[in-house]
Amino acid sequence: MKWILLLLSLPSFALAQDCDILITNGKIIDGTGNSWYYGNVAVKNGKIIAIGRQVNFIAKKVIDAKGLIVAPGFIDVHTHLEGDEAKDPNATNFILDGVTTCITGNCGSSETDIYKYLRYIDSLKLSINVAALIGHNDVRKAVMGRANRDATPEEMQKMEATVDKAMRDGAVGLSTGLIYIPGTYTKTSEIIGLAKIASKYNGVYASHMRDEGDSVIQAINEALTIGREAKLPVQISHFKLSGQQNWGRSKITVPMIEKARQEGIDVTIDQYPYTASSTSISTLIPDEILADGQDSIKARLQRPEIKKQVITHIQERLKKRKLKHLSYAVVAYYSPDTSYNGKSIEQINLMKGRKHKSKEEALTVIDIMINGGASAVFHGMGEEDVKRIMQYPFNMFASDATIRTFGFGSPHPRGYGTNARVLSKYVREEKVIPLEEAIRRMTSLPALKFQLKDRGLLREGYAADIIIFDEKEVKDLSTFEKPHAYSKGFHFVIVNGVLTVEDEKHLGIRAGKALFGAGVK
Repeated sequence: MKWILLLLSLPSFALAQDCDILITNGKIIDGTGNSWYYGNVAVKNGKIIAIGRQVNFIAKKVIDAKGLIVAPGFIDVHTHLEGDEAKDPNATNFILDGVTTCITGNCGSSETDIYKYLRYIDSLKLSINVAALIGHNDVRKAVMGRANRDATPEEMQKMEATVDKAMRDGAVGLSTGLIYIPGTYTKTSEIIGLAKIASKYNGVYASHMRDEGDSVIQAINEALTIGREAKLPVQISHFKLSGQQNWGRSKITVPMIEKARQEGIDVTIDQYPYTASSTSISTLIPDEILADGQDSIKARLQRPEIKKQVITHIQERLKKRKLKHLSYAVVAYYSPDTSYNGKSIEQINLMKGRKHKSKEEALTVIDIMINGGASAVFHGMGEEDVKRIMQYPFNMFASDATIRTFGFGSPHPRGYGTNARVLSKYVREEKVIPLEEAIRRMTSLPALKFQLKDRGLLREGYAADIIIFDEKEVKDLSTFEKPHAYSKGFHFVIVNGVLTVEDEKHLGIRAGKALFGAGVK
């Protein structure tokens, strides 16, 4: 009895458990979409061990989150990290935008040896977690090169075997990039065949559709057909309407997704919150000219009849957009002459001393392609479509970016500010969606879609990927004119239970790891 009385008489802190990090006094938004509440979070050994209003712990590190939001780390479902991981393993542009997990291998572009890739991620030790899709374009290239033809039965078997191995090695699904070579040469039946392999391992089908402009309805129907026939969930990447002639058609495309879900197709979408896209300048060139590698492309583009075909193609494209010049296409990075970076094709054409005519601008595009091509930013989406798509509840936010090298080129600002832009412009300022809903789209919805089983929620037993930010201060600072600027307002970022950002400063900590899909036994 005296021992019981002694314990009862001890101060309350003597009964407290220990933890690594204790977050106190925060406004907790747990990722479910439910309203915030005041509470505390205890973290130990990389996991959340307690969360709630009454959490009695002693910690090595206490973070007073008074006046700040405590939320799960954001999951960016559409990134392109391959080849850039070692340039900045701190992944500073993602971390300072609240991202703790990236899904790479999108748009049909990935490493084909997923086993090797995910172990490379673990050996490199990034500041972010990484999951990977297996990309159809690279699978096809490995078997068939850039050939513009159907796969033979033997080639199809090889591709199926590659996808099967990738899923068993940890891929979270299959991706396609059907505007890119050789994806654009591929019939729907080939994709269904490979998607059925991913389906065996509970994978997702993530697609950069065949068209996001004039033929967007047919492209959406193709993606839905693949999901229906292969019996797997569908993720439509960077859902948008390209070209001024298509503005307003989200009134048609969003209801298509709603109807498909009502019919039982597990289809979701993602979006970047900007009116400009970014991809290769090669998308201005007819597909058939891009087959068989750079030497073949260069040889074709030097032929007078092909030049004439390309000029006509580009001029017709401008006419559809009701534009006279290629002012909407801005070079992001061109290695042979970096003075092009940040300038439109219209400006570059004038800089070269050519006439201010669309025909001459088309020739400038041909010159760039002959010299290896360039990445570019394309301005051509409507703000009202961006907002309408954003209001759809099964829509996630994604940067469609890689790890940025600060100061290199003139990239799209989405690589620095996607999440901060949503939270500042569309939540705080324009009130397009509520804060709790925005965070659900950035956390639990992507975790559920890609089966990241212990991510996306603030819940006991879950991985301690946690961000702490100021909802009144958070803002994207990256612009098209000055893209190299980190977001502000993310005061603390914790990855796998390790403090990575403190007082908005990256500590150089790299606690991320590879995340594996459901096919791994």
